[in-house]
Amino acid sequence: MKQINININIEHCQLDELSDNDRELVERALKATENSYAEYSHFYVGAAIRLANGNIMIGANQENAAFPSSLCAERTAIFAAQANYPDQAITTLAIAARNDNGLLNEPVTPCGACRQVILGVEDRYKTPIRILLYGKCGVYCIASAKDLLPLSFVDASMI
Repeated sequence: MKQINININIEHCQLDELSDNDRELVERALKATENSYAEYSHFYVGAAIRLANGNIMIGANQENAAFPSSLCAERTAIFAAQANYPDQAITTLAIAARNDNGLLNEPVTPCGACRQVILGVEDRYKTPIRILLYGKCGVYCIASAKDLLPLSFVDASMI
């Protein structure tokens, strides 16, 4: 038997330690939480993505009484970007969340479905997507969706 070890490096920094571009993206994700429609969970998530051309798109979670019809902030931002700028890779994704008590202390992470979509976009454009996860205690900076989903399923998995 062989053991396989998977190591993931995550930087933890404060908001003021980020570059101006990264800080702007996190701030846009924070603002996007105000666009959430979360009448059932009261969990408001915002996402902001920067495209290769520098444009920023935002997304916010949208709930529905029929829960499977709801959509996460990350996917609303990604799908909007791909519909409007299909030739532009996503370079960075920032995610922030709050509840009825305010912003979360710990960084929020994408759900499994969002991780798969982010990874699929990386695979499509052959470009890693940096991920910034905001919490009041700091920001997790992750180099690629592969770090969130190390045993991944992408197009090459079907060959």
